Amino acid sequence: MNHLILPNDPPYGTERSFNGLRMAHALAKNDPEADITVFLMADAVLCAKAGQKTPDGYYNLERIIGRVLTARGRVLMCGTCMDARGLAEGDMMEGTSRSTMDELAQDTLVADKVLVF
Repeated sequence: MNHLILPNDPPYGTERSFNGLRMAHALAKNDPEADITVFLMADAVLCAKAGQKTPDGYYNLERIIGRVLTARGRVLMCGTCMDARGLAEGDMMEGTSRSTMDELAQDTLVADKVLVF
């Protein structure tokens, strides 16, 4: 099954992106045959910023994205959203990819389920 997950919120301050990424990891863990694509939009592109430092005991989205990638999931970032926030590909985690709305459209067309957070 193809799952497309679309977080939109910033990495910290709300838990919507956190929950979307947790869901992506849980889907990958529970269905190893599934194709999981996470497309980070708006402030959620900051979830994939490299070098995040959070207090002990607090979730860290860089680590959660790492788990999604390790489980063979794809993590794409809206290029327009990155540009609007002054983010370059070199600022982002290894394994994530800058993407486009056209690629999101194609992923949406082949997705069996689309979850928006």
